[in-house]
Amino acid sequence: MAETNTGEAAQPAATNIAHQLIIRAQYLKDLSFESPRAPQTLLIQQQQQPEVNLSVDVKARNLGPETFEVILTVGAEARQGEEPVFLIEISYGAVVTIQNAAAEIVPLLVFVETPRLVFPFARAIIANATRDGGFPPLLVNPIDFAELLRREHEKALKEQQEAALQNPTGTA
Repeated sequence: MAETNTGEAAQPAATNIAHQLIIRAQYLKDLSFESPRAPQTLLIQQQQQPEVNLSVDVKARNLGPETFEVILTVGAEARQGEEPVFLIEISYGAVVTIQNAAAEIVPLLVFVETPRLVFPFARAIIANATRDGGFPPLLVNPIDFAELLRREHEKALKEQQEAALQNPTGTA
């Protein structure tokens, strides 16, 4: 391609470089599976599906400039009436680098986008572990991590407000 010289100084490349979220590593940090009533729960045909209670948490820590470790923890407890059927908890980690991001969107990239990207891997491990434990695979529905972050933020604000009401002078 031929260059055209217009006599003007060349304009620098656009400085509006989009932010990047780079997953450097992902790994299984911790996995626990318990079937406290086996083999009884496996021998008895389940007349109904067990009730499954799910818990989800996302934690992060700064490892260096622009680099974070994000840990997605998912726990499930299956019960048939009062009896436990199985319990599983997984901590799935990722090391991510965030480049060219405005400070206000870094928490969204760390606490929403990163867990959204690694969730399918944690979900597959949960499904395999429950299947390997002798049960049908537990397929965890997709999680709205933005809503989870919003709820955590509201909870923190409420706790701050309650603390301020209990100590209105600001002294310890």
